Amino acid sequence: MTSVFLFGRLRDRDVLNAVLGAGADPVPASLSGFDAVSVGAVPMAGLSARTGGTVAGDVLIDLPPALLERLHYVMTAFGCSAQEVDVTCAGGTVWARAYGPPVGDASDAWDFPAWQRRFSALVVAMVDEVTEEIGHRPPETIAARMRSVEARAAARLRAATGDHPAKVRHKMAPDDVEIIEKRRPYAHFFSVEEYDLRHRRFDGTFTPVIERAAWVSTDAVTVLPYDPVRDRVMLVEQFRMGPFVRGDAQVWSLEAIAGRTEPHEPPETSARREALEEAGLTLRELIPVANYYPSPGAKTEYLYSYIGLADLPDGAAGLGGLEGEGEDIRAHVLPFYKAMDLFQSGELENAPAILSLLWLARIREGLRPQA
Repeated sequence: MTSVFLFGRLRDRDVLNAVLGAGADPVPASLSGFDAVSVGAVPMAGLSARTGGTVAGDVLIDLPPALLERLHYVMTAFGCSAQEVDVTCAGGTVWARAYGPPVGDASDAWDFPAWQRRFSALVVAMVDEVTEEIGHRPPETIAARMRSVEARAAARLRAATGDHPAKVRHKMAPDDVEIIEKRRPYAHFFSVEEYDLRHRRFDGTFTPVIERAAWVSTDAVTVLPYDPVRDRVMLVEQFRMGPFVRGDAQVWSLEAIAGRTEPHEPPETSARREALEEAGLTLRELIPVANYYPSPGAKTEYLYSYIGLADLPDGAAGLGGLEGEGEDIRAHVLPFYKAMDLFQSGELENAPAILSLLWLARIREGLRPQA
């Protein structure tokens, strides 16, 4: 059987249990001749050869083949490859397998305690999705869409935490929903999840087993830029697949600036980044509009919408977007009243933009004297 040296993410017991199940019993170990370096925005530890270097970790002695195969699948999905190393533990020297990503020119030292505080829960959520794919899709397929796995995991963490007021609606209890079977027939940038489940009715009884499906996407942000001095807003225009697939006669959509949240940043940071990428705007201030599900009957998408105070002089409109992401975006700067006319005429059909305009109409007079 094969032993495995655990460093980086696998050294975290919650991550290890998510990969292998509870009961793994590693022992402390160290690897000489290497440094552990941090790789990626949601970091992994890689091994960089250096005379005199030492990497602290643990070793799993003689991992059973079935568990080794499971661990190999997960680490391959994370873009890691294996190398054979000699590690030292209380029992002497052990020949072990170590998994790590390509390090390239990475040189920042791996900080395990800092990583645990910030990323452990996220990686556990990522592993949960990856392990569900075992036996269904090759790990290389998962590796190619790992950014989407990261983003969906971050969305699940946000959904499970934070404030969930229930003064009017039913307050969910842990046993209110029973999952009979879960399936993921499609997974790429988005995914589809199908469930056979039962849930508690308002009279306290349970429904029969019902089949439901949801389109799983990430959390996202929207920003409606507003210039309180000039009383102008910015809308962006781009081709959209939703109207196209629906068969709409008009598939270019006027919208608020929008983009998905990144796993390593709060929504406010994502909003500022998207404004810069899509429209070249640096926002002075973000004013929250609402956090909400735009279509909870079918989609997991959760939006964080903002008004973004910015300068919108003549010439602020133009073309934008990231070419590497296939974005082709045209910005329009309009007087506030003309944007409201677009809403009333039906030319503006984007829900976050409409909601943000209505919120702006509510607070606009309070913003203008401060200009």
